[in-house]
Amino acid sequence: MRRESLADAGLPVELVEPHAPVVLFDKVNLAFDDKVILRNVTFDVRAGHTKIFLGASGAGKSTILKLMLGLLKPDSGTIWVLGHRVDLMNEVQLMGVRHHMGMVFQEGALFDSFSVGENVGYKLYEETRQPLAQVRERVEEVLGFVGLGEHIDKMPSDLSGGQRRRVAIARAMAAKPTLLLYDEPTTGLDPMTSLTVDAEIIKLRDIENVTSVLVTHQLRDAFYIATHEATRHRSGDISISPAAELKLEQADFVMIRDGEISFEGSAEELRASTDSYLQAFLS
Repeated sequence: MRRESLADAGLPVELVEPHAPVVLFDKVNLAFDDKVILRNVTFDVRAGHTKIFLGASGAGKSTILKLMLGLLKPDSGTIWVLGHRVDLMNEVQLMGVRHHMGMVFQEGALFDSFSVGENVGYKLYEETRQPLAQVRERVEEVLGFVGLGEHIDKMPSDLSGGQRRRVAIARAMAAKPTLLLYDEPTTGLDPMTSLTVDAEIIKLRDIENVTSVLVTHQLRDAFYIATHEATRHRSGDISISPAAELKLEQADFVMIRDGEISFEGSAEELRASTDSYLQAFLS
């Protein structure tokens, strides 16, 4: 069954006013029984920027993504995503906002019984009225973007772990989202394979102008994404290089400790911090 778009759900198609945050958390609190998950969490994510959440296991990082998606509701505070207050929305309204979001999970979460192409096009098949030929064209385009065009008719079981993760990224970008959420996208991958996934995240941000929120405990990958940028050359080729100063300013780290934000700043500021907890985390 086709799900509703923003317009179908009675929501305006214009998602965010110029210069407004794509995501805004304001004094968000959440607890499960007596266990505090998030306490007074406030931050924003600007269009085209990258927000990278770090923290120990159980610190509340992935919970923040679930709140953005409306899968959880806060006990108090407000959450704005793409110009809409998602903490007050019902499921039908949330479907409209999620249509403009993409999500990449830790394990890729591909459908084993679907081909690579069917996995990538799933959201378009299910949620839009696009002709099948048009969906196939978009699937071929995004698989080419992540360097997997020749694998379109293969099954996920025929791919390596890194390839499956890149298929998951292609699936997330197929509907041309405004906002992409990544939950531990390189966990379990070897360093060289992780770099290929990092490169796709950078390319989506810089070439496709997608705003990114990344949850990870992989420091190497986090710093690589924050300090590199992608450039498309006249030939059409895309290269990854150390980021210019303006791009460096568009990537922020947020350290979550015991449900609270204990640090927010650039890669340089994080490295320079004298906080003993941060130093121990980075060591």
